[in-house]
Amino acid sequence: EEKMMEPIHVPHQVALVPSPDGESATAVFEIYIKTTPERLWQAITDPGMRARYSFGVEIHSDWTPGSQYVTSVPFGPDHPKLQITEGENLEVDRPRRLVQSFRALWSDEVKAAGFSRGTWEIIPVGDSCRLTVIHDRLPKDALPELYGGWPMVLSGLKTLLETGQLLTTPGSLLYMSGQQDEGRMSADGETK
Repeated sequence: EEKMMEPIHVPHQVALVPSPDGESATAVFEIYIKTTPERLWQAITDPGMRARYSFGVEIHSDWTPGSQYVTSVPFGPDHPKLQITEGENLEVDRPRRLVQSFRALWSDEVKAAGFSRGTWEIIPVGDSCRLTVIHDRLPKDALPELYGGWPMVLSGLKTLLETGQLLTTPGSLLYMSGQQDEGRMSADGETK
């Protein structure tokens, strides 16, 4: 019988690169995923798919330039959603590029950081895609929790799209206990 691993605290290991003016910082992540640009775009913008690899966090928007988006965690029918981030869709070029302002809301410390910017760039490479996520305009002394979760989120995204399964990470263990067995995803994004 397989024993369930206890949640582990792993400090964020992502280094920030200072901007040329020294006033802000950037974190850049690049990953290759065996999928189509359209399917990758769906996974980034569909609330249900997003929640499966992003610690249960859904994203809601109408995905037009200048529109607002909000991410939240649903707690059930009798409880309000906990808002996680908010921002504006600055550029929407489906299925190639999404640029968003980004304001974290989960604590007073991260709220104090104000708005940063996230850019998702999708480039087809044969039967796969290169996904580059650029999180910039961060405070030069940004708290690691503002940008350090990206490796877990992107690894979960890759695993979900390539295998249909959820990836166990320290973040998923912490935030999604009990949701790991909710089924597999088929090639078209439907839960089996």
